[in-house]
Amino acid sequence: MHLLSASCVCALLITSLLRQVGGLETFIGLYGETLEIPCNNGAMKAEDILITKWKYDKGDGLSGDLLVKKNQNVLISATDEYKGRVSMAANSSLLLSAARLTDQRTFTCMVVASADIREFPVNVVIYKTPASLEISDNAQELEIGKLTKLGKCVAKDANPAANITWLKNNTPLVADGKGISIKASVLVDPVTGLSSTSSILEYSAKKEDTDAEFTCSTQHTVGAELVSAPVTLTITYTTENIGLQVIAQDPLKEGDNVTLKCVADGNPAPTAFNFHLKEELVKVENADTYTITNVSRNTTGVYKCSLVDDPTMEASKDITVNYLDINLSPSGNIVKSAGEAMDLTLQIDSSGNNKVSWTKDNVKLDKKPKFTKLTYADSGVYECEVTNGALSLKASLKLAVQGAPVIRQLSKLRSEDGKHKVLICDVEGSPKPAVSWSINGTSLDESPFLNGKIKHKITVVPSANLTVSCMVSNEFGSDSRTINVSSHQSDENDQTKLVVGVVVGLLIATIVIGLAYWVYMKKSKQGSWKTGEKENGSSEEEKKLEEKVEENSQKAEV
Repeated sequence: MHLLSASCVCALLITSLLRQVGGLETFIGLYGETLEIPCNNGAMKAEDILITKWKYDKGDGLSGDLLVKKNQNVLISATDEYKGRVSMAANSSLLLSAARLTDQRTFTCMVVASADIREFPVNVVIYKTPASLEISDNAQELEIGKLTKLGKCVAKDANPAANITWLKNNTPLVADGKGISIKASVLVDPVTGLSSTSSILEYSAKKEDTDAEFTCSTQHTVGAELVSAPVTLTITYTTENIGLQVIAQDPLKEGDNVTLKCVADGNPAPTAFNFHLKEELVKVENADTYTITNVSRNTTGVYKCSLVDDPTMEASKDITVNYLDINLSPSGNIVKSAGEAMDLTLQIDSSGNNKVSWTKDNVKLDKKPKFTKLTYADSGVYECEVTNGALSLKASLKLAVQGAPVIRQLSKLRSEDGKHKVLICDVEGSPKPAVSWSINGTSLDESPFLNGKIKHKITVVPSANLTVSCMVSNEFGSDSRTINVSSHQSDENDQTKLVVGVVVGLLIATIVIGLAYWVYMKKSKQGSWKTGEKENGSSEEEKKLEEKVEENSQKAEV
């Protein structure tokens, strides 16, 4: 509640609450405060005033004297209720302490000047703000649709009597004769004359009034607005709607737990429910939930809950238990022979659409592998992953393709320095074949065994022409192959033969070109009747041909 301080209000009244009413000045003062009632308001100069006298209207045409001021001396003559309550200020204003409602009358200031006597009557009005504002006799709960006394708001000891306004969530309520009824009454204290206003609110609640705050307020003639402390009531109503909630992990899968919760909008809420678990009926009291543990795919179905005291009010939900089973055949460690066929099957049993992916040695494959004729390159670890929503399962097999070793190629190369021979034996087989040579070599080198393949190298320096064998074997069999390797001297003879062959070839080319030239010259002599320009042209062509023959001859000499 908000109240102006007494001193603040008093100052306000002295400065602004003096007004003219029907030719009579009215002074408004606060109950219990000291009033300073002005005299003449400067109509006469203080130095001209000889005597100042205050009196009051006693009613029935009678007046009562209060005090007189003469030659700066004040003589108090007040009796009865004003005895000991009056005095005069320096400006001749009447000071009246402990203002009461009985002080609401006319006080007159009579001023005697040297040549004039004047009276200044002032009508005094006393105001008092309510001592308090509170709601009492309030109901603990309201029933929807039923007009019920919500509470009584009382504004005590005010003047004039306070007007009370009821509010819901700070919004004023107005009586409508249906859902809102407001009855006000005023009680006057016979001793003080102060008024206490009572206002009774009857209210027909709605469901949305749950948690609403009800207050009452009053705005008095003077002072700030007063607002009572809020009251919150319980709104009761019968259940109109019921719902079933499924509380579980998403997605719900086999082995999980699922909790069924029955939700009703009644207030107070129902405390007993029936849960319809497919073919079973379970009654639950003092709770609104039921938990099904370790669900399986057979748990899938329609579930219901209803009120025990009204089975016709029910709610239902579909529950789906997601599951995923896979079977890869064959699986585990599989050993096959090269050339065989292998049928790979994947069986899936699930509650929805599936996505399948394959990898070999952790490298993704575009599609499911097929093995119509196994090769050593098919060896590896195959893994399939099946996903169904958030469910995922994997299965794998480790395939080993085995067989007797085969030498795919036996080749030789000259080393970079031209002094050695490098023999290369390309082998395929599994398990890894053992490789041996019929001669001893240096710089043995073996490639990694990958996809059933291995490459074995040796470096040799033969002193004579040799026939070298590469021999391979494993537990399934063996193979061998030979290659001829010439000595370094034989290689030099081979080079000599190559040079001689080149020279002979160039000599033969020279002879052929010369013969062609002779034939051409013979034909040229027979056609000497042609013009000189043509002869000149022939001479140039002959010159070019002679230069070509000379060039070939030089190459032959080289």
